[in-house]
Amino acid sequence: MREALDAYLEHLRRERQVSPHTLAAYQRDLLKLLPLAEQDGLRSWNELDSARLRRMIARLHQQGLSGRSLGRLLSAVRGLYQYLLREGLCRHDPANGLSPPKSARKLPRALDADRAQQLLDGGVEDEFIARRDQALLELFYSSGLRLAELVNLDLPALDLAAGLVRVLGKGSKTREVPVGRQAREAIHAWLPLRAQANPQDLALFISRQGKRLTPRAIQLRVRAAGVRELGQHLHPHMLRHSFASHMLESSQDLRAVQELLGHADIATTQIYTHLDFQHLAKVYDSAHPRAKRRSGSDSE
Repeated sequence: MREALDAYLEHLRRERQVSPHTLAAYQRDLLKLLPLAEQDGLRSWNELDSARLRRMIARLHQQGLSGRSLGRLLSAVRGLYQYLLREGLCRHDPANGLSPPKSARKLPRALDADRAQQLLDGGVEDEFIARRDQALLELFYSSGLRLAELVNLDLPALDLAAGLVRVLGKGSKTREVPVGRQAREAIHAWLPLRAQANPQDLALFISRQGKRLTPRAIQLRVRAAGVRELGQHLHPHMLRHSFASHMLESSQDLRAVQELLGHADIATTQIYTHLDFQHLAKVYDSAHPRAKRRSGSDSE
């Protein structure tokens, strides 16, 4: 099996002329199978069937390989068997129809409530950039808007007297979202300065030249605020994550948070139920009768 594998790698190097980096990745992935094949008593690649390969993938997953890594390995196996079939060294492709296990979904990063307060409570100078940036940061965190929703926000969509904003979300669906008091105050402070810039359209957030801010411009302004106030890189979606996790932590109302975020599927919202696990663990340890330590138990 090693000889056939080496021949395939040489084929990739000489005939396919893949890069050294790609060649090393193929070799690294495919070599993971050899000790597993040896454990199963396999003597050739032709003896590896789909059931055995599926078990090997499961074993590697148990050893800590991610779904993404295993997907790359399966892709390498398919390439190997294309070569073996073409060379008449094999009669089947055991990777045909196999899919890697799904990777655990990454939890979104969020600011804790104190860090969010620190970001928004910094001193604001009464000038164009400072007032505009404060208003957009407050609105991001107050209403949990997506970047595209904030970019496309026009003045008529705001009803500050009623404390709400109408946004056009994914799938061209419109939803109404509350706007908190401090966000309303920040927008009120921004609007007179906006008017002085001779706006070219109805965009709520504009540049000094009166043009609607681009997504990239807003990302850079949020990042700059994060570095200045928190000493860390910050992106708009982190403010949306913070809004969602803090709302869910306080209300425990998953359906309401789903509506506020504009999620079509509640499963998307459920990821936020895992964000505050450390807090929940502390509550559990202090409240559950079987979790409390008995005095003196550490010395027993």
